[in-house]
Amino acid sequence: MSATFAQSLATVEASGDATWINLAYVVSAVLFILGIRLLGSADTARKGNQLSSVGMLIAAVATLLSEGLDYQWIAGGIAVGAIIGVVAAKKVKMTAMPEMVALFNGFGGLASLLVATYEFLRVANLAPSDHDAFKTLVIFLAVAIGAVTFTGSMVAYLKLAGKVSGKATLFPLQKLVNALVAIAVLVLGTVLVADLHEIGSVSLEPLEVFACLVGLTLLLGVLGVLPIGGGDMPVVIALLNSFSGLAASAAGFVIENNVLIVAGCLVGASGLILTVIMCKAMNRTLENVLFSGFGAGGAGGSGEVEGEMKPLSVEDAYYALESAASVVFIPGYGLAVAQAQHAVKELGEILEQNGCEVRHAIHPVAGRMPGHMNVLLAEADVPYEQLCEMDDVNPTISTVDVAVVIGANDVVNPAAIEDESSPIYGMPIINAHEARNVFCLKRGQGKGFSGLVNKLFFRENVRMLYGDAKETITGLVAQFKD
Repeated sequence: MSATFAQSLATVEASGDATWINLAYVVSAVLFILGIRLLGSADTARKGNQLSSVGMLIAAVATLLSEGLDYQWIAGGIAVGAIIGVVAAKKVKMTAMPEMVALFNGFGGLASLLVATYEFLRVANLAPSDHDAFKTLVIFLAVAIGAVTFTGSMVAYLKLAGKVSGKATLFPLQKLVNALVAIAVLVLGTVLVADLHEIGSVSLEPLEVFACLVGLTLLLGVLGVLPIGGGDMPVVIALLNSFSGLAASAAGFVIENNVLIVAGCLVGASGLILTVIMCKAMNRTLENVLFSGFGAGGAGGSGEVEGEMKPLSVEDAYYALESAASVVFIPGYGLAVAQAQHAVKELGEILEQNGCEVRHAIHPVAGRMPGHMNVLLAEADVPYEQLCEMDDVNPTISTVDVAVVIGANDVVNPAAIEDESSPIYGMPIINAHEARNVFCLKRGQGKGFSGLVNKLFFRENVRMLYGDAKETITGLVAQFKD
């Protein structure tokens, strides 16, 4: 009787523990959703990040309490991860943020791959009667998506960091090779599931099949990102972020962790939505981005540009800005390179004190990752109400006295609406060329990251301010103060 009572008590306690664990997971999921919701606005993004962090902390603690884990390894992992995170936060410059995001996406894919690999090695040693078809399937998905995310993100990182060429890398029969590798991955996945569960007449060694599967999926990630040019990197980063979430969700099914499934699905869905937004902003389909080889052909289009690039001194730019009633700043990657966001804010404040209307026009794909310019300007505490979307500023840009383009190229290139032979033809741009005067801050006369000549620089109403953007804007600030 006492033994039965003890067993019942243990069951009740276990049930109670499970209830509290599941409740913690629900709270975590709610915090994740709220956090993602708040990330949609610059003035609430910090709070959204904090809520998501708290949600992840609750989920991690709940998981540790529910599983019989070696806390020495857990503590070691936390220590190593914390050190890497702190160093990255302190040392990585804003210019390197896109490649850091790509790197972290890759690590997320690698984590899912390692989890799935461990679980496969465990499952492969079970008796055939104990094999779970669904478990084997999600292992395959976690391996495939995780491996593609890892190597694809590493290639994106190398391109963004300038360690390899940012242009599209193409070779003969590339699309055919990629298609054959993808088909081979699907075939091996089918064979793996079939062999483990004794379906049909497949009799290959599971470990050999699994090793080939991992190798081909790693290769597929490399081959998939190599033909994508630098101009499409914001889309690629968003897509790889979605993949890392899907890989995490698959890993959650593998280890039967609900919060990982939910968090992975949220990241995957939000990343996919962002990818679609990026494609719409470029007026291109995802298929075109992934398979067109944009940027492989150099300048693209006819290559014929009328006019010449006309330089302007800081002193002359000051006189134009001093008398301007409206100014629009159009930031690009050059703003991040020069770390000029704080100088831009100071110049904007001076212009406002001078009675000038100041706005910042942000293209959805400006920079090298989604939201790159928003992050930079938010870091400098630029008022949120001054940030304008492309569709909001274009209808009135013809009334703007001075448009100040800081390191932007493709997102202000008139070839997108004038040159049908240009690779970016049809891409929505900020119509900077319609402003009464345009000042382009640029380090030199080189092309942008995509390799295209910017025809804006040759317009009659455009003047070039060569040099470091921060130094140039600081010089303008000094002119106003003097």
